Amino acid sequence: MIEEVFRAEHGRAVAVLVRAFGDIDVAEDAVQDAFAEAVRRWPVEGTPPSPAGWVITTARNKAIDRVRREAARAGKQAQAAMVDEGGPVEVGTVQDERLRLIFTCCHPALGLQARVALTLRLLGGLTTAEIARAFLVPEKTMAQRLVRAKGKIRDARIPYRVPEEGDLPGRLSGVLAVVYLVFNQGYGGRDELAAEAIRLGRVLHELMPDEPEVLGLLALMLLIESRKAARMVDGELVLLGEQDRGLWDRGLVREGQALVRRCLEIGRPGPYQIQAAVNAVHSAAATAGDTRWGQILRLYDQLMVVAPSPVVALNRAVAVAEVEGPGAALGLVDGLDLGRYHLFHAIRADLLRRLGRDEEAAEAYGRALERTDNPAEMTFLEKRLLSLRP
Repeated sequence: MIEEVFRAEHGRAVAVLVRAFGDIDVAEDAVQDAFAEAVRRWPVEGTPPSPAGWVITTARNKAIDRVRREAARAGKQAQAAMVDEGGPVEVGTVQDERLRLIFTCCHPALGLQARVALTLRLLGGLTTAEIARAFLVPEKTMAQRLVRAKGKIRDARIPYRVPEEGDLPGRLSGVLAVVYLVFNQGYGGRDELAAEAIRLGRVLHELMPDEPEVLGLLALMLLIESRKAARMVDGELVLLGEQDRGLWDRGLVREGQALVRRCLEIGRPGPYQIQAAVNAVHSAAATAGDTRWGQILRLYDQLMVVAPSPVVALNRAVAVAEVEGPGAALGLVDGLDLGRYHLFHAIRADLLRRLGRDEEAAEAYGRALERTDNPAEMTFLEKRLLSLRP
């Protein structure tokens, strides 16, 4: 129970305390102390009627005690007294506070990895060790990054607020990029990170229910997540076209498709919405053979207009292979500068295999193997390579 409350309420509590004290470290430490006290007291006294309110009030009191105890300057002492006199914190204001904290964590003055790490730490409540494992760096290194990021927020006086309406589109895109990066890291094998990204997506949707790209990102993550049980079978990777669609989570599919329909009603397409629509087409097909590849190709054409990139062009080439044949797709793939990307070589290898050019396909599978350290992907690529070179 306490762990569930921690995951759900950590970010909300930190957000309220940051608003009250203007100091991320004070807020974070106070919330940690409050949950530590919950671990001691709730099993004995029972879970309070409002766990969120209990945590926030307890954390607030602990923060006041710390500020009074440690403050050497009159300004901080006055601040503590002011907060103390303000009465109980209203939990109903939490939603807006979380939105402020998300935009603070994802301020463009911070590097992308720092944004992701701070978002996971403050909004998601992940430990420094968990975040370090996600980034494949030592815990000490990640701790230093988090300290520097919070220091930059403090020293640069990055405002704790939602951007003005005119600045919102540019800033929102950075927030969405962070959430999607967290999801992709989780989708690569860290289930808890994927779940955390979806939870953050739901928070954004709750706070900005009519923002189409927020809807699109949440739909995209839900539709991809719906296939999780079918993507890995007995520890081995299964491609989309070969998956058992009976294992797909139909509840997530329906939710994702409903969000895509809502995006269509709004009529302001963006990159996440288009990618969600691609996945919605896949999810609507009863079998791989029923997939409407022509519609997917048209969506990728639209995505190349809205957000062109070599990776989008690579994904478009996969659709071209289904509509026009592997030869047409190979010509497009060979024109891309993605030599460091393992999926570039894997897709190229598959096209060569389908064209009967087995020796070249084997070489491409070998290059893909050299560029990934994901165990499931390595096993899959090794099997494909062995099928060409018994």
